[in-house]
Amino acid sequence: MKLRWLAVAFLVCCPVDGYGQTNVNEKMELLRAMSLTSKAFRVAVEKIRPSLVTIESFGGVSAIQGRIGGIRRQGEGNTTGVLISDQGHIITSSFNFIQSPPVITVITADGKRRVAKILGKDETRKICLLKIEPFKEIVTPQYVNEEDVEIGQWAVSVGVGYGDTNPAISTGIISARNRIGGRAIQTDANISPANYGGPLLDIDGKLIGICVPMNPQSQAVGAGVEWYDSGIGFAIPMSTLGNVIDRLKNGETISPAFLGVRTESNKGKKGIRVAEVIKDSAASRAGMGFGDIILKINDQEVDDLMKLRKILNRLEAGLEIKIEFDSYLEEKIKSATVTLGTAPAPKEEDSPMEPPKIR
Repeated sequence: MKLRWLAVAFLVCCPVDGYGQTNVNEKMELLRAMSLTSKAFRVAVEKIRPSLVTIESFGGVSAIQGRIGGIRRQGEGNTTGVLISDQGHIITSSFNFIQSPPVITVITADGKRRVAKILGKDETRKICLLKIEPFKEIVTPQYVNEEDVEIGQWAVSVGVGYGDTNPAISTGIISARNRIGGRAIQTDANISPANYGGPLLDIDGKLIGICVPMNPQSQAVGAGVEWYDSGIGFAIPMSTLGNVIDRLKNGETISPAFLGVRTESNKGKKGIRVAEVIKDSAASRAGMGFGDIILKINDQEVDDLMKLRKILNRLEAGLEIKIEFDSYLEEKIKSATVTLGTAPAPKEEDSPMEPPKIR
């Protein structure tokens, strides 16, 4: 734990008095402060424990996929979830639910195993909503408003997916906000399959968000798992999910925006050059073709590939956009209003861990 290293550093580097002896009082004050902080972490976890569930899934993709580099594949093993309503709604990461497994059970804090079903998925935030039959002892957590989350504050990630009676925890700080298209909070607390779907807490035990694997460069279903316990982790803030939860309750799948182009640099000039347009995509319906230059999306200038990715990361399939482009064939600037679609399903030989090459 980071606090242990802090203690070592202090004991080695703390000042000495005139007699060459270590200042014991200062050491003891630090150790007392560390003890209180460690206790605060444990109390924070105890506050969330009644809301935690261990999720077990059987089938899905685990039958056809194994392990890569020691990291378990989607659908393999247990994961963590959080009860968020007295009606039995559970929010978790969609990492284990790329395909819908035929059997899902959850173990609640009272030790009982209950059958669950998937209601909906948000593939842009890597979360999904499950439901079990409600029971009297359901306890739901308090949320932290996203605007009250401060960079540098303590954060605690919690997971119960590996079967231990005690939750696995990792401590760190909030290192950034408004990441991944404005959807996620970044933390240096370890985020991994041990706590995907589990809570990220503040030091008072309030729920900041749900831990998920994400990658700013890719919307692929497995993107982000490569940063396993790296100190770069993401959580979806709960206070922003009101409308999203309602949509998931209604069985929706919220998918990433797909424009349908392969692009290349415009060699230092304004805009992004189109190298290929995918058939039946939004770009195709807009009348775009090879050599066209994408200039604006929703009146936002597309300066480079990073800006295009940033704009699309904030959108989702089904939304209508206005796109402005310089037509290579007609030699004039054109605009069109089209509805964004979803990316085509990967081929069987493709790994879902690989990022898409088209946008």
